[in-house]
Amino acid sequence: MIEFNIPPVTGKEIEYVSKVINGDKKVNFICKCTDWMENRFDCQKIFLTSSGTHALEMAALLIDIQKGDEIIMPSFTFPSSANAFILRGAEVVFVDIRPDTLNIDEKLIEDAITDKTKAIVPVHYGGVSCDMDTIMEIARKHNVYVIEDAAQGVMASYKEKALGTIGHIGCYSFQETKNYSMGEGGAILINDSSLIERAEIIIEKGTDKSKFLRGEIKAYSWVDIGSSYVPAAINAAYLYAQLENAEIINEDRLNAWNLYSESLSSIEKQGKIELMHTPEECIHNAHMFYIKCKDYDEREELISYLKNEGVITVFHYIPLHNSKAGGKYTRLAGEDKYTTIESRRILRLPMYYKLGSEKIKYICEKIRDFYEERQ
Repeated sequence: MIEFNIPPVTGKEIEYVSKVINGDKKVNFICKCTDWMENRFDCQKIFLTSSGTHALEMAALLIDIQKGDEIIMPSFTFPSSANAFILRGAEVVFVDIRPDTLNIDEKLIEDAITDKTKAIVPVHYGGVSCDMDTIMEIARKHNVYVIEDAAQGVMASYKEKALGTIGHIGCYSFQETKNYSMGEGGAILINDSSLIERAEIIIEKGTDKSKFLRGEIKAYSWVDIGSSYVPAAINAAYLYAQLENAEIINEDRLNAWNLYSESLSSIEKQGKIELMHTPEECIHNAHMFYIKCKDYDEREELISYLKNEGVITVFHYIPLHNSKAGGKYTRLAGEDKYTTIESRRILRLPMYYKLGSEKIKYICEKIRDFYEERQ
């Protein structure tokens, strides 16, 4: 059986976790992870969090979301993207996606802005960037925040800028299905220097503990709202083993992605499927490889066929505006021209570190067999 996902392991995870368990005080893996990312991604300040969801929730606190505020984002995303702001009393306003990248359609954002709009949340689907130049221009014009949901975007970039470092705030995920995993975890990237001090307080349960640890004050106390967003050192140790090998993991995944693309191109040329599209200004991180089938029924048949052949594949998000909670807490601005239709066509193929060329060739062979049998 070829699994859909296997979390990455590079070899030093157990060694580093053991250091934490054995009480080794010489190494602070949380600091090592954040230092690595700040240097690698050229970011002002990064805080490791206990999940990607918590990174988004911190972002909502940082920009002081209040009841009645509106947040613009795509409906084709995970519930955490919306929940983070709804928990603070905001209304989420969904905008349709582009059919080529499945990212928010930047041309539709401005029409969705009202005097209640507080932020735009572009979601970089599959590690392929949204059109950030246009989004940032709209944000400046209307004086709203941009919070990048780059949960799938670690090691991807837009015009040579790391995803998560372009908006006012960026959010990463290191959950088990991501390219780099700490079991469950995330990071918040602060690109607006005016937000750094408050971020230090929020992540430390609303206290000024960071100033105390730096020797700036004699004792720390409760000074603002906050929560327990700091991850366990064990999780950070697990992550750091992978960050040390980030380029190796990235290259391996890109090789797998390219082999999928090459092997399935003939079926695309026959008009039977569509492959992922990456705009020229974007460098993706091979977070996923998906194909788009003709319609929902064909996709479901292919999922079942591949499972019988020993290959686990999955569809992805059910658009949030079509969900039970979506009807309560959100609204759709404009037309749903592509979001629902495209979500019912997408099929994600196995993608993980050390997947290997033989498995990929087998998967592609079975996809070709499926379409040949349908002729």
